[in-house]
Amino acid sequence: MAGPVLSIELAETMPDRDVDRLRAVLRGRAHRFAERRLGDFALVLLPADSGVDGTGDMDEGRPFDVHLMGAGIGDEELFHAEHDVGLDWVTHIGFVPVNAVNVSAACNSRVDHVLNALLTAAIMDVIGGVAYAELLDAQVPIVAGLPEAPVVVTESDSAVALGGAGFLRAWAAHPGFRLLK
Repeated sequence: MAGPVLSIELAETMPDRDVDRLRAVLRGRAHRFAERRLGDFALVLLPADSGVDGTGDMDEGRPFDVHLMGAGIGDEELFHAEHDVGLDWVTHIGFVPVNAVNVSAACNSRVDHVLNALLTAAIMDVIGGVAYAELLDAQVPIVAGLPEAPVVVTESDSAVALGGAGFLRAWAAHPGFRLLK
């Protein structure tokens, strides 16, 4: 993927009803939608459909992948590799993630970053979870001061924000918003 990625950390294995709800929210937001296998979705979003303006050509479709992984769903090795980041999950979010949903943009313009945050927030509205977003050092004070301020964890060489859907929406509305890959 050439664009930004956000993850949603989940405390439990996602039940079938939540996979169905995830599928429904994605299908409802997508201009084009495909499910390659259970929990692995490809979609195209139109910025105008998400209320994103000031982005140039509003009719240009933006490709995204949404991928569920972890215990009971698949890609468990990848899930464990991505979650072996040295975080004390329980201290910071109250649980050790069992499943995750990765939301990846295939392009890297500002509109792709905003759409990623808004799509991730919409998914969280339906399935819950905690957003995991990598930060640049300069973003830490911005993010920490947002409404619904997330937990910001700084390690020796990186920082992450762990927060809810409201945090993602507030950050996406900030003029300096930009996700990391």
